[in-house]
Amino acid sequence: MKKTRTGLSLSHMGFYVNDMARMEDSYSRVLEFTVTDHGALPTPHGEVRLVFLSRDPAVHHQIVLASGRPEHLAFNTINQISLEADSLATLKQFHQRFVAEGMEEIRPVTHGNAISFYARDPEGNRLEIFIDTPWYVDQPMRVPVDFGLPDAELMAAIEHHARALPGFRPRSEWQAEMAERMGLA
Repeated sequence: MKKTRTGLSLSHMGFYVNDMARMEDSYSRVLEFTVTDHGALPTPHGEVRLVFLSRDPAVHHQIVLASGRPEHLAFNTINQISLEADSLATLKQFHQRFVAEGMEEIRPVTHGNAISFYARDPEGNRLEIFIDTPWYVDQPMRVPVDFGLPDAELMAAIEHHARALPGFRPRSEWQAEMAERMGLA
């Protein structure tokens, strides 16, 4: 049985957008979220339009798009929105979809403990689609990878690189260490 801390778990996130229709299209069509609800709420700063999105039929919303993002920001305050893929095949499928969509700043990488690609959504929010690897290495670490390689070759190259990095060990050892540090062992 997997032990986790009780009391809280990460559920969903919401962020402000400028072009609701464009963002709704991108998250529903490209990332395959389903719009579960939409509407507007009055707030002290005016009406806020909301679009609720989920990829899980048991979860009303995993992402909420809210109108009201300032048009001109000095920088994007969202560091990244990370979505876990269920397999390397799915990761590569979404990578190909992002390339076909012409999304910006598409960068396939490995962190040693994960394989990901990063890209920008239509309003410049950085997205990460990832899978975990069976290994752990000290973080932060990031190097480019070639998603054009066959799966076995890609995984072998990532493992070869990871084995040379500080902290390399099986993910199960790292998870046991974290369980102990969190008082769950």
